[in-house]
Amino acid sequence: MQMITGGMGFIGLHTAKAFLDAGEDVVITRYRSNRIPSYLEPELDKRLFVEPVDLANPLEVIEAARKYKVDGIVHLAAPPFTGWSPAEDFRVNMNALINVLETGRILEMKRVAIGSSGTIYSGIQEGPFSETMNLPIHSPMGSTPATKKSYEIMGYLYADQTGLDVVFLRFNGVWGAGYQSMVNLPSRMVHAAHQGVPGPLTGRRPDPKEGDEVPSAYVKDCARATQILQMAPKLEHRSYNIAGGVRQTAGDFADALRAASDGAEITLEPGVTEGARTNAYLDISRIRDEFGFKPAFSVEEGVADYFDWLRAGNDK
Repeated sequence: MQMITGGMGFIGLHTAKAFLDAGEDVVITRYRSNRIPSYLEPELDKRLFVEPVDLANPLEVIEAARKYKVDGIVHLAAPPFTGWSPAEDFRVNMNALINVLETGRILEMKRVAIGSSGTIYSGIQEGPFSETMNLPIHSPMGSTPATKKSYEIMGYLYADQTGLDVVFLRFNGVWGAGYQSMVNLPSRMVHAAHQGVPGPLTGRRPDPKEGDEVPSAYVKDCARATQILQMAPKLEHRSYNIAGGVRQTAGDFADALRAASDGAEITLEPGVTEGARTNAYLDISRIRDEFGFKPAFSVEEGVADYFDWLRAGNDK
């Protein structure tokens, strides 16, 4: 049995499906949300369970794990995008992480997987970005890279001092069916085309130019990679990049969307933004070489899958 914290979130729900497809039962924790997508409903209360858990409360975390006889945790919980101060952001995230790691240690779990981020490579101007790179302490992209680097430092400490098997999942630019916050460009473009707007939709980030590189990982591929790493008998490393693994531009997404939507109007300024990073994608050779993992969805296939999902009435 696997526990997924933040299991009601975008990546968490797809990860639950990946575990179920692989024959593994799952309990997902929830804090506020209680939405179960249609693709998971047939397994609810049979092989899929939902448990309200406040990750800030260590007793709630360990009791939930004991209740379901959990032998592995995938920690994907993260607070929503808010105006929190750096102190509050760090306190909430690190308290939850420590409670998850302590639960894994006390219950002698097989493995704890921690959701990290490709933003930890911020400050490195040119990619591809690999797990062997030295990471700069300073991160010019806000609190997320600082928090994720802290996650990995604390996780390495637990692994070294307690023997707990900890692995870090460095996701980058995850998008696809079920995405709601409209932060990343691919999702903003797909939703704009679906709504008949000459997109992308206005988001929290400025629109890139047509030639700008876009971090990209289709959510179903991320879920499958997570399941592979969490259920592997042995891991050779503690950190793995999870992404599309190839250079992709905003123009690539626009072309794929025009094809999937029968000619939707997608407006992007030509050129490349001054100072934009080059080859700014994650090198996934580590997970590919160790487990034979390759993304199942190209940009074109991911856009088509996402657009079909919206056409089916899931634009909520």
